[in-house]
Amino acid sequence: MEKVKDTVTEEAPMNTADLLIKCIEHEGTKYIFGIPGEETLDMMNAIKRSSIEFITTRHEQGAAFMADVYGRLTGKAGVCLSTLGPGATNLVTGVADANLDGAPLVAITGQVGTDRMHITSHQYLDLVSMFAPITKRSTPVVRPDTVNEVVRLAFKYAEGEKPGASHIDLPNNIAKMPVEGHPLKKVAPQREFATYASIEKAAMVISKAKNPIILAGNGAVRSHASRALTNFAEELKIPVTNTMMGKGIIPMDSKYSLWTLGIPQKDYINKVFEKADLVIAIGYDIVECAPLKWNCNGNLDIIHIGLETAHINKNYQPLVEVVGDISDSLTQILRRSSRETEPEYALEIREKMRTEYESYADDNSFPMKPQKILHDVRKFMGHSDILISDVGAHKMWIARQYNCYEPNTCIISNGFASMGISIPGAIAAKLVNPDKKVLALCGDGGFMMNMQELETAVRIGTQFVTLIFNDSSYGLIKWKQQEQFHETAYVDFTNPDFKMLAESMHCNGYRIEKAEDLLPTLEDAFQQKAPSIIDCRVDYSENIKLTEYLAKLQNDL
Repeated sequence: MEKVKDTVTEEAPMNTADLLIKCIEHEGTKYIFGIPGEETLDMMNAIKRSSIEFITTRHEQGAAFMADVYGRLTGKAGVCLSTLGPGATNLVTGVADANLDGAPLVAITGQVGTDRMHITSHQYLDLVSMFAPITKRSTPVVRPDTVNEVVRLAFKYAEGEKPGASHIDLPNNIAKMPVEGHPLKKVAPQREFATYASIEKAAMVISKAKNPIILAGNGAVRSHASRALTNFAEELKIPVTNTMMGKGIIPMDSKYSLWTLGIPQKDYINKVFEKADLVIAIGYDIVECAPLKWNCNGNLDIIHIGLETAHINKNYQPLVEVVGDISDSLTQILRRSSRETEPEYALEIREKMRTEYESYADDNSFPMKPQKILHDVRKFMGHSDILISDVGAHKMWIARQYNCYEPNTCIISNGFASMGISIPGAIAAKLVNPDKKVLALCGDGGFMMNMQELETAVRIGTQFVTLIFNDSSYGLIKWKQQEQFHETAYVDFTNPDFKMLAESMHCNGYRIEKAEDLLPTLEDAFQQKAPSIIDCRVDYSENIKLTEYLAKLQNDL
């Protein structure tokens, strides 16, 4: 976007807002996502004179989700900004999502002047206290000469392991005060390495195990450990399953890839855990998938490999903790380990999974089965292209059916699991990766929560495609109601004409009328210059069919 011409003279004295933005610029920030407000006027004026591009969004939640996904994909803190009061409360969901999911984010809020904080005041909330439970650090700027320290601390906390959110609150009167100063030096954190004792012990346990399995999580993705992990698994002949947020950590076509763990029902992969005598958890965070789902009896031996020590959980008590650079830890353990036996049972399970997956390739029923939609999407999307999943029943199907060749090519919110992330997230993904295809995949419920950001996408020229699983209901809740009560309540709604809605927003609109149309429609949609929306009716009778199929599977395998 074209910068607004500077109308302020070079001689204008620097105020606190100016220095705050200089410090954010010094951190390498390219974008700030948000909505201007009366209490952020000085910050907006400073942004106008900086190299930072301000992305004006249509809702602060969308701004926070954009910063969230920007942080996930780059490892650098995404920045979002709002005014005080309702603007700040609108940021909360996206900030909490980033914090729980381990995405670096810095949220900045305007605030009333310090002279008004002690009395009942228009739009005043104690934002520092409000953001404290959903961030790693929430700090007000109470003196102009501290702003450089506050900003450096915010980014340090946000980007440090485990990444998360930080919050800066800038009162209006402090923002206007003159200040002298400069950004503080940013020092890259040193790599830390695991102890030799932990590496030796881990290697010994792995070498003796009869049926080990690797559980890879988002920490391995953040640590860029894909190559080391894949080599480790293939050299030692150990099967790998990943969490939803760990997709692509090992290529889906690797002989040892068992795809994704994490849907509520017991699946093929759970049978491999039942046979396992050792779980090697690599970059795994219990927030991604509770240990109870794969270690229900709490009796599995566990090796924890990560940048941080293990969380406390009665079903997750490691024999060994290898804490340090993940790639180096895996390389060092591999050098000291020896395994020759193929995991035959796991490979048999993998073949059954692959056969089931391929069985939907020629299913042309309509409304389309979710398995078929995702089979076609995977066939269409390149290895490096990016799918942003919203939250709902479709997320369960993406977890199970859409597997990846590379990390960070399927973004799923699964710590906080917030609906409405897909469209704002796709905007951020396209800004980071302009040369890749970006697909936002959402349900009709999630689509309607933040579809207003399509106007943002059109305005700033980010071209991506949104594919809607249309079933006129909150499908995941309906699924759970059917499982528990065998009936449903309060989950159905009506939808607008999504094709006409798209066209009214200067996007391209498509409606799938038969299964054979999906692939050519995706091809056409990605050739357009503006964002595109594809409305696809989905057959969610497959949800309960899957529940019944998996229950039978547990007895048959």
